[in-house]
Amino acid sequence: MILDVAGVSFAYNGRAVLQDVCFGVGPGEVLAVLGPNGVGKTTLLKCINAIHRPRGGTVLVEGADVLRLAPDAVARAVGYVPQHSEAPRLTVFDAVLLGRRPHIRWRASETDLRIVESALRHLRLAPLQLRHLDQLSGGELQKVAIARALVQEPRLLLFDEPTSALDLRNQEDILRLIRGVAVEHGMAVVMTMHDLNTALRFAHKLLFLKDGLVFACGRPEGIEAATVQAVYGLPVTVHHIDGRPLVLPAGEV
Repeated sequence: MILDVAGVSFAYNGRAVLQDVCFGVGPGEVLAVLGPNGVGKTTLLKCINAIHRPRGGTVLVEGADVLRLAPDAVARAVGYVPQHSEAPRLTVFDAVLLGRRPHIRWRASETDLRIVESALRHLRLAPLQLRHLDQLSGGELQKVAIARALVQEPRLLLFDEPTSALDLRNQEDILRLIRGVAVEHGMAVVMTMHDLNTALRFAHKLLFLKDGLVFACGRPEGIEAATVQAVYGLPVTVHHIDGRPLVLPAGEV
């Protein structure tokens, strides 16, 4: 396993948000964290990334306890793409170069520059590298955020709602990109999502949170209507189209 989360609990002002959360993610795997609003999905990502300090449990990335690492060591091990990020007056190249900050000592080396240029080519951002972030579309901004995380050279990537506010084409592009990066580079990916059917298409594993607890965790092909109904409080049916599961509210075809 690249990521091993064991017994993680967290509370805001004494109110339990996460309780004894346990799961693992291996190389090349994408895990989607699902559940209703306010269930603790974003909080879980922040606990994994040591932005929040859990009141109990451990978070190991390739055996290293993230909660005991220095911030620069966490940044080398874990790449985090939040749901919303500001678009300062930076060029695309400079914004991606910021992702190398955990590795840079005095100044950016030739190696740092080559890694940035490679990420820009890989994400098809090279033609935009001198554009400013406030001139980009939502999909382009999300690709820049992914590129910045990739140049950190982490083993674990965390995405908080990576397709929020994107149109259908950009959702497809971004999620194919994330899954491809995980498989190609042998990284572990954890992403929070609201769209269950999209998660069924792009994630290797699904983790459902309910009342701060892990209600279920498994492969998309094993999803059950009873699980979805219990987590979301909505009767559903599970259909299969071209061998893939599709969840619809009960009564819909």
